[in-house]
Amino acid sequence: MIVWNEFLNDARVLKEAQTLQATGYQVVVHALHTPGVTQQRETLATRVKVSRVARSPLWMLRKSRCLGTEQSATEKRSHTKSPSQKLAPPPPETFVRQLLKLLARLWTHAMLVVQLLRSRPNAIHAHDVNVLPTAWLAAKIARVPLVYDAHEISTDREGYKAFRGLVGWLEKKLMPKAAGTITTTDARAKFFARAYGIPRPLVLQNRPRLVRVEGSNRIREELGLSHPWPIVLYQGGLQPGRGLARLVEAAARVPHAYFVFIGGGRQEGELHELAERLDLADRVRFIPTVALSELPAYTASADIGVQPIENTCLNHFTTDSNKLFEYVIAGLPVVASQLPEISKVVREHDLGLLVPESDTQALADAIRMLVEAPCKREHYRANALKAAETLNWEAQEQELVSLYARVLPNAQVGVSPQ
Repeated sequence: MIVWNEFLNDARVLKEAQTLQATGYQVVVHALHTPGVTQQRETLATRVKVSRVARSPLWMLRKSRCLGTEQSATEKRSHTKSPSQKLAPPPPETFVRQLLKLLARLWTHAMLVVQLLRSRPNAIHAHDVNVLPTAWLAAKIARVPLVYDAHEISTDREGYKAFRGLVGWLEKKLMPKAAGTITTTDARAKFFARAYGIPRPLVLQNRPRLVRVEGSNRIREELGLSHPWPIVLYQGGLQPGRGLARLVEAAARVPHAYFVFIGGGRQEGELHELAERLDLADRVRFIPTVALSELPAYTASADIGVQPIENTCLNHFTTDSNKLFEYVIAGLPVVASQLPEISKVVREHDLGLLVPESDTQALADAIRMLVEAPCKREHYRANALKAAETLNWEAQEQELVSLYARVLPNAQVGVSPQ
């Protein structure tokens, strides 16, 4: 497998790797290395191997930020700077800097190809379009099948508009060459099939494993929340287009509730400043990105899960996202934007309230209704816990195993996924 991240908090890739490893395959995940943050090579508890390549040849010269050792993902959190701290402005983007960045990225992709070939793969599995050309080239050289997992619709996605033409051209050329394709929702599967004239990709939703956490009080204890008010939770990237500023504004209209954000991203500083400007710093609180193994305890210690994503692009319009299923597994009633894939899950299982996207007052009204009605929260909680029995990773992972049985029909495997 190949990813364009450090492979520290990529839940989807980890679950797929664990499933295939448990089935009898040897899985190696090739990712990016940041000195002082990640190990270049490691073997996880599930026997999945990880091999990382530096983002630039110059990064190889960096000294570790730890005392002679490399940081773990948990230690990385402790080094995260507070958004309230003033950061030095980045240097201007001159032509020379842009050229150096391009050369560094090309070097990294070349090293990833080398690492992939050294692992002597029987198949190469690309996660998202960032690494699709790299994976295709390595698969071509090694003469092995390519599997492509399109996590997003990157031709119409936040932050990708400048590259949509290139992305579309790459996917149109390379997706038909893949021996197997995967995506995250039915709407996205239909899009890829129609756009590129390929068989509809396998749909593996971003569901978490079925983990029960009883009686967790993690958020309240960590933040020292003094009032017994309900906790309204948003977890995930703090990025534009996800309705997060509206969620802070909605908090001003919902008294006697805490609003907690777990995660980091480009909007983090903006959200802190907005909360302070609205005099909400005591009720709107922030927790940095937490390790995947710890996240269920945090989620289960909230009372309401919110997904206020906005219809800013086709990628958002067709999403259901990790957090929706994470809320379900934790037994949280949800308040979510009324977009097709999200609505389908919420309505089918009666999980909570849907609101028009980009409507701050409707969002505030729905949250306030659940905050003020414990009996409604309990009703949706019971439905969520029931739905969790089917809306989990274990209920769909056999589909991934079946895809690999078709891609590698002669593979000698025989251990069932656990």
